Amino acid sequence: MPRQFFRGERRGEEKSPYEQYILDLARVTRVTEGGKQMNFRVCLLIGDRKGRVGYGVAKGADVQLAVEKALHQAKKQIISLPLVKGTIPHAVIKKYKAAKVMLKPAPEGAGLIAGGAVRAALELAGVPNVSAKIIGRTKNKIAIVKATFAALKSFKRAAGAAAKSSAAIASA
Repeated sequence: MPRQFFRGERRGEEKSPYEQYILDLARVTRVTEGGKQMNFRVCLLIGDRKGRVGYGVAKGADVQLAVEKALHQAKKQIISLPLVKGTIPHAVIKKYKAAKVMLKPAPEGAGLIAGGAVRAALELAGVPNVSAKIIGRTKNKIAIVKATFAALKSFKRAAGAAAKSSAAIASA
């Protein structure tokens, strides 16, 4: 008896709390002794719009397999963002290879001012007000996402340091 699927879910599974967004889907080939071998590469972003976001890049023989692998990888790389008054704690510039990304806090009501891969990552993270800029000429979406995540990871340490310093001040 074949398994039954309902809207992409198995019967016993619960729905994932994360939204998915396929940022990049590319057909890649590798030339081997026996000829050309074709695969698909997927860059997938996931987020719950409540401050948690992750990304995964994977290859597979077909698109479905590549998406499943990227989703599994993205769930391993989820980060949590500290939001302060509906925006990020401070301005930051991060670089990954040729991609350079600048993120700045924005006042309430300014909205999400960003483009391309940075906008997709921040939307899925649920950051309502931020101003971002991709600095330089690169159009490599994967490098831009990695630079964005390097910037977002830097907030975790800053928020932890701010909490520790405020706790030290309160105890003094």
